[in-house]
Amino acid sequence: MKADTESPELPSGGWKSEPDAPSLREVHGSIAVPLEAGFWRKLLAFAGPGYLVAVGYMDPGNWATDLAGGARYGYTLLSVILISNLMAILLQALAVRLGIGAGRDLAQACRDSYSRPVTLLLWLLCEVAIAACDLAEVIGAAIALNLLVGLPLMWGVCITALDVMVVLYLQNRGFRYVEALVVGLIVSIAGCFAIEIWLARPDLTSVATGFIPRSEILVNADMLYIALGILGATVMPHNLYLHSSIVQTRKYFDTHESKAEAIRFATIDSSVALMSALFINAAILIVSAAAFHGTAHESVADIGDAYQLLSPLLGTSLASVLFALALLFSGQNATLTGTLAGQIVMEGFVNIRLRPWLRRLITRLVAIIPAVIVIGMYGERGTGALLILSQVILSLQLPFAVFPLVSFTSSRGKMGAFVAPRWMQALAWAVAVIIAALNVWLLYQTLAG
Repeated sequence: MKADTESPELPSGGWKSEPDAPSLREVHGSIAVPLEAGFWRKLLAFAGPGYLVAVGYMDPGNWATDLAGGARYGYTLLSVILISNLMAILLQALAVRLGIGAGRDLAQACRDSYSRPVTLLLWLLCEVAIAACDLAEVIGAAIALNLLVGLPLMWGVCITALDVMVVLYLQNRGFRYVEALVVGLIVSIAGCFAIEIWLARPDLTSVATGFIPRSEILVNADMLYIALGILGATVMPHNLYLHSSIVQTRKYFDTHESKAEAIRFATIDSSVALMSALFINAAILIVSAAAFHGTAHESVADIGDAYQLLSPLLGTSLASVLFALALLFSGQNATLTGTLAGQIVMEGFVNIRLRPWLRRLITRLVAIIPAVIVIGMYGERGTGALLILSQVILSLQLPFAVFPLVSFTSSRGKMGAFVAPRWMQALAWAVAVIIAALNVWLLYQTLAG
């Protein structure tokens, strides 16, 4: 590929100012990419950010919605998981394009393009989304500790505040250590659910037909509520900000050729990584459908109840242990990325640069406070509904991240030669409109009901 350094080809004229100091500057451009290496070595060099993004698509919030969907409606909502995952692949590809092609993350792009009041509103909405996501992770990890070792939920929630130290330690050692831990936990979660599916022995024909969309999802208000929860749990708004920043941890050159290559490899990385999220989310719903649907336990939406019922229904205590272990790994994995996203959006939207440990501790406390209140008032029974509600909040916030992302990457003035191709723009705008329409429909159904 020939390098092209002519000014029309590089994004510049559409932005009001040059990019600020990068977010996560302590790791910006810290991972070298071999110049003369072949395809597979370069792909390995770029592999990593996609898996950090993927963990947000399999966090404990997904568990509550997937469990409820499988228990109540069998395999019907597998189609929602598939469609949501395809939407995620497309939107994360746009985040890659913005981060590398324009040299700024989504939060910085919003601050550059919108007025101060709009920027502050978008920042507050994003912080709410991160708090909702972190809430799911905190509760999920606390539930897992309670199921495995009997630790009270209140103590489990408080202990999760300490895991910010793990993130700081690993990041100080190098960003590759963070990525390696994330990939290791993903493999562990996938292994747990591969065994769970083998134990549950679902009907494969029903599983296959579940991936075919059905109109009843839009007609049934309760099913639509769960479907939007799955959408909110799968397509994560804060992941768009996160991905557009962490792809810049790779050390590529500021030329058209080098950036185009970086976009190509980073897109492959995220697409492959998100397929692992598809497997895990589908596996949770499949196990739930096989174990609970059509039985007296169709109302199961609580993770603790599912844990207690899996062993007698599947005939082995291993089923419950693997379920709880996977939940613990999932909660801890999502912790790593949620705290990074909080740092990115604060720096990008309002240019406030706190010490990393302080920013991550604030993010944790914002999630812990409502969790403590709910557990104190309702006990363990309140956590399941809170998990599903957190994912619906994420879904409602999603258009406020998606529309700016699609708008920026569709603008030749902002992106130059890295503007999204017409086919990608058409698909992205369609996805943005569908997400917004589904959210309007959810509000209408909720108010009308």
